[in-house]
Amino acid sequence: MRQYVALMNELHEEGLADLNAIESHWIQEVRRFLAGKPFRLNRDPNQSLRSVISKLFEQAFRRQRSAEGRTDAGALLQHLVGAKLACALRPEVVKHHSYATADIGTGRAGDFAVGDTAIHVTTAPSEAVIKRCQGNLAAALRPVLITLENKTSAAFTLADNAGIKARIDIFDIEQFLALNILEWGGFRSGRRQTALNGLLDEYNRIVEENETDHSLKIESSA
Repeated sequence: MRQYVALMNELHEEGLADLNAIESHWIQEVRRFLAGKPFRLNRDPNQSLRSVISKLFEQAFRRQRSAEGRTDAGALLQHLVGAKLACALRPEVVKHHSYATADIGTGRAGDFAVGDTAIHVTTAPSEAVIKRCQGNLAAALRPVLITLENKTSAAFTLADNAGIKARIDIFDIEQFLALNILEWGGFRSGRRQTALNGLLDEYNRIVEENETDHSLKIESSA
């Protein structure tokens, strides 16, 4: 570091160093380094499962704000839903895709298609996704929309405006995951941790097989 600083000072004295550009370069390098680390799940037993899950999304949004073009929260949401479905059903029943793979053009009814149900996953409900749900209903499929807790009201309003509020199930991701983990764990602390471990293992497997950015993985800490 001393040698590097000495070199920067020498180049500056010679008028060859653009210190603003150098500073910008290292800021970007630090951001890339931090983005390359996996999400951390805090297993604080004093916190509710909803709170633990919510803090994962806080990390994802912080990461997105630090580097333009990142879509960490959307990818986290999609693959957590996929992991939950794979744990609740058989893994081979659920087909997974990278977050960048669009539904339209692939023939998929939604982000996940299970039985007669089309599951849509989004951090920002829009008229476009509601139109997809209307298309599901026209095709005799049952649409389910999973979003963030603070986006459920907007999703219900859009569905109401489209006249399908009574025909679509809308869940927030915290509830969608927490209730199943509690049930799988028999509402007991030790088994609840085992259920949570199973969900994280499945999530990390999905990321490993479908994403090139493995910083989307989740590590847990006590």
